[in-house]
Amino acid sequence: MDEDKADGGKGNSFFIRKWVMRQYWRLQQSQAFISLGFWATTLTLLIWPYVRWRFDEGAVFLSVPITYWGIVFVFISVITLVLTVGFTYDRVFGLWNEWRTVDTERNPYATHQLMPPQMVLMGLMNETLRRIAPDDKEVQKTCEWVSEWLERSTKEELFARAFKGWEDTMQTDLPELCFLPEGVITERRRELESGRGKE
Repeated sequence: MDEDKADGGKGNSFFIRKWVMRQYWRLQQSQAFISLGFWATTLTLLIWPYVRWRFDEGAVFLSVPITYWGIVFVFISVITLVLTVGFTYDRVFGLWNEWRTVDTERNPYATHQLMPPQMVLMGLMNETLRRIAPDDKEVQKTCEWVSEWLERSTKEELFARAFKGWEDTMQTDLPELCFLPEGVITERRRELESGRGKE
């Protein structure tokens, strides 16, 4: 087990990676504003040669040459156009609604896949329901189907990553979860260890 794993993933490389990703996240958050500024500036400089003849280069308004007022006017016009397109996209056409629908349809974890925390909660609720209604055949049939879904989800890569994280950070090993068939966790642990051996 390397240094990062020994201290629960809090080694020097962990903090370096976290710092780098924090800066990357900050760049992403400011990207829209920076892009708008760059595009508005670029388009202003491209448009200005075609409209500057309308402004008297020798004129002055409020002690500022009229040329600068013209550039500012073009800059504001470009930003207004961009915001108008965005407003139309949002309030008139509402295309983001369909985009979100398609995005959700293409996301397996919003349709048929389960994330590990969601899987644990669903498994506990399923096991509780199974024990509350042991004589109800329909309930038991439904619980069996959910159990099969949960067991299949343990074979996915995301569960393997979560399993590895739990094993590396928790002081107690992951027990055989009561809502999974006996031996599933042991089998996944064996697969994880064999994978580490290959690495």
